[in-house]
Amino acid sequence: MNKRDYYEILDIPRNASSEEIKKAYRRMALQYHPDRNPGNKDAEEQFKEAAEAYSVLIDPEKRLVYDRFGHEGMRGEGFSGFDSSLFEDFEDILGNFFGFGFGNIFGTGTRKRTHVPKRGRDLALELEVTLEEAAFGAEKGIKLNRIEFCPTCHGSRLRPGTQKSVCQNCQGRGQVRYQQGFFTVSRTCSSCGGTGEVITTPCDDCGGAGKVKKRKNVQIKIPAGVDEGIRLRLAGEGEAGDPGAGRGNLYVIIRLKKHKFFHRERDNLYCEVPISFAQAALGTTIEIPTLEKNELLQIPPGTQSGTVLKIRGKGVKGLDSHKNGDLFVKVNVKTPEHLTKEQKELLRKFAQLRGESADTIDKNIISKVKNLFN
Repeated sequence: MNKRDYYEILDIPRNASSEEIKKAYRRMALQYHPDRNPGNKDAEEQFKEAAEAYSVLIDPEKRLVYDRFGHEGMRGEGFSGFDSSLFEDFEDILGNFFGFGFGNIFGTGTRKRTHVPKRGRDLALELEVTLEEAAFGAEKGIKLNRIEFCPTCHGSRLRPGTQKSVCQNCQGRGQVRYQQGFFTVSRTCSSCGGTGEVITTPCDDCGGAGKVKKRKNVQIKIPAGVDEGIRLRLAGEGEAGDPGAGRGNLYVIIRLKKHKFFHRERDNLYCEVPISFAQAALGTTIEIPTLEKNELLQIPPGTQSGTVLKIRGKGVKGLDSHKNGDLFVKVNVKTPEHLTKEQKELLRKFAQLRGESADTIDKNIISKVKNLFN
């Protein structure tokens, strides 16, 4: 029977580019694929015809011979028509559409499906630290439940002294084949997962899982300057993966424990201290605690309640900073309580000396308050 012209089969011009040839073949493959035309012998033949045309025209040397000598030239080159073993890039052409490679379609694939070892699972936890630990760094030990390799089989899943057996379902090929139309379709063996081997004597301690859950002690180094919400990464402290693959990582999220005296905002510290009326009026020097040692703070005469004073460099050195933050001190003037008769009399004399009256309403204050609402 006379063969049709390959360019005519793919419906492309004789000067078609490689991309045009591939595009034309994809169109034909989608139209005449036997899975889309079950039992249709004409479609099956047209699919084979398109595949044969593609295999010649996509190869520059074969195409050159075909353009000069036609089908006779191809017979001279030893080409006898449809032959799945000639098509190296059909996996790219057909596999993307039908979900399996060319070797699987025509039964020519011989490679076992290789199991890719999976890295272990990452873990995460929250760790509460004191302000001092966050500021200066620390090392803390925690107990962590995580997946480890079985200490008996070391992850092999085999009973010590035994080996894996050849999978009887696929005879060690890792794939099973069955007919679908004129194709021989290969699928990954469900018994061995594509490895070609099965475990017939599993480890007694882990039941063939290769891993067990264990409680482990982990030391965590907290760098100086960490703050609320900072996430630390401890490489390789997560769960064990498959043999040959790395462990997962452990992520530690820092939570700051509330301090009884200081409040932290980024690298600065804030606190409040009470002072007496006399100290505020006359001025004084008071001792302020810091994270390292006590510091002297000058209270200027006439300091009002709520005034914020700064002690430079007595905050926290941040993770990415070369200098410490500052300490801000809010002073609260404390009104004396439970005055004696003598103390009350002295305060009245003080008010009189200032032209104030402690026993009558200050009209100036009332006037100022009214102005706020006008």
